[in-house]
Amino acid sequence: MAPSTLWWLLAGIAVGIELVTGTFYLLMLAIGLAAAAVAAHMGGSLAVQIVVAALASAGSVLGLRHYRKNQPPRLPATANRDVNMDIGETVQVEAWNADGTSTVRYRGSSWAVASVSGEPLTAGPHQVVEVVGSRLVVKKI
Repeated sequence: MAPSTLWWLLAGIAVGIELVTGTFYLLMLAIGLAAAAVAAHMGGSLAVQIVVAALASAGSVLGLRHYRKNQPPRLPATANRDVNMDIGETVQVEAWNADGTSTVRYRGSSWAVASVSGEPLTAGPHQVVEVVGSRLVVKKI
C-alpha cells in the first residue's frame, strides 16, 4: 500500500471519529494527516511526511484554540435572544414597588418585572435583558 493511501485512510478514520465526538480537535488532526498525504504524493520521505503531519496538526489546533479564545463568551439561555424571543423587547413600567419589583402587561398577560442590579427605579420604557422563570429582568432605555 502506498504511503499516501495510508495517510488518507488515517485522515478518513480521524474524520469519522470526529463525527462521533464533535470536539473539532480530531478534525485538526485529520488536516495534518491530509497534509502528510499530500507530502507523500509530492515524493517526500517518511520523515518529511511525519514532520508535515505534526506541524499541520499543531498549527491547526493552535489556530482553533486561538479562534475559540477570542470568541465572546456565550450568553446563558435566559439572556440569549436566539433562545428567548422576549430578550430585547420593550415594556412600559408604570411604577415600582418598594421591594424593587413591578408588574407589566406584556404579550397579553401580566408579568413580574425586576430591574437590573444597580439600575435606578424609574417609571417609563424598559428593555428586557433576561427572563428568569416568569420574571422579566429589565433595564431603563
